[in-house]
Amino acid sequence: MRRLNMEEALTMEEQIASQLESVIDPELGIDIVNLGLVYEVGYKEPLKQAYVLMTLTTIGCPLIDVIADDVHNALKQIDGVDEVDLEITFDPPWTVDNMSRYARIALGIG
Repeated sequence: MRRLNMEEALTMEEQIASQLESVIDPELGIDIVNLGLVYEVGYKEPLKQAYVLMTLTTIGCPLIDVIADDVHNALKQIDGVDEVDLEITFDPPWTVDNMSRYARIALGIG
């Protein structure tokens, strides 16, 4: 089993975060990264597994399955990712303060 050096690990985490920008929240039309839904990303090299800790805008979001499928499909497109460990949390709860400036402007929130 080969261990990643720090540069390789950061590169893979950056690829994961970048790829998550292609996952669009179907209701809001903004990607989950700019919405501030993604709390943490990681990569477990021996397993070739991407890890994502994220939240949703509301508990009981009816689109949880759609978003989860989109996350899995997007991350499996990265060379070196065979598995995706997606963890959904509501602690801390999401607020509009999590959104990027881009998302605020796109949604007309001052």
